[in-house]
Amino acid sequence: LIPGEAAFYGPKIDVKLIDAIGRAWQLSTVQFDFNLPKKFELEYVASDGQRKRPLMVHRALYGSIERFFGILIEHYCGAFPLWLAPVQVKVLTITEGQLEAGQALVASLRSAGLRADLDSRHEKVGAKIRDATLEKVPYMAILGPKDIAAGTVALRLRDGRQVPGIAPEELIAKLLKEAREKLLAPVFAS
Repeated sequence: LIPGEAAFYGPKIDVKLIDAIGRAWQLSTVQFDFNLPKKFELEYVASDGQRKRPLMVHRALYGSIERFFGILIEHYCGAFPLWLAPVQVKVLTITEGQLEAGQALVASLRSAGLRADLDSRHEKVGAKIRDATLEKVPYMAILGPKDIAAGTVALRLRDGRQVPGIAPEELIAKLLKEAREKLLAPVFAS
């Protein structure tokens, strides 16, 4: 019960969430409506042959979903955990010479079920990192000539932390674990 508030139609259940700055938002409502069936003289014949008035149930669906996504975006400030991020890994090439390896890494990530994109633009790697960070991509896999020669990837987290020289297979395994277990903190946190 909410003190001082009366539902016009009848008893109701409200689900409310608190957002990132402490405001309460009503996400969904389910309530009985005792007025409209009476007002519209709605009736049905029950199995015993008696005329009865139906119970009407209202529920909010579409507004609830929109509010939920709004609160979710606000809560994470757009920096979703890996399992929820639209792009989970952005592969960044340092020069044109890593294009083929970058495409192969993206293909491996995607075939493992991860959402990955390739940034092979003719830009400095710093600009690519900045853009991926602004897009709030959780992980950037950076490929340069030394990485390809070593068979590794330099990994950068969106918060700026770096993991040098990780094998692509290990990268994929750890990212899949993080996504599968719906972890909120990166598996590469240490």
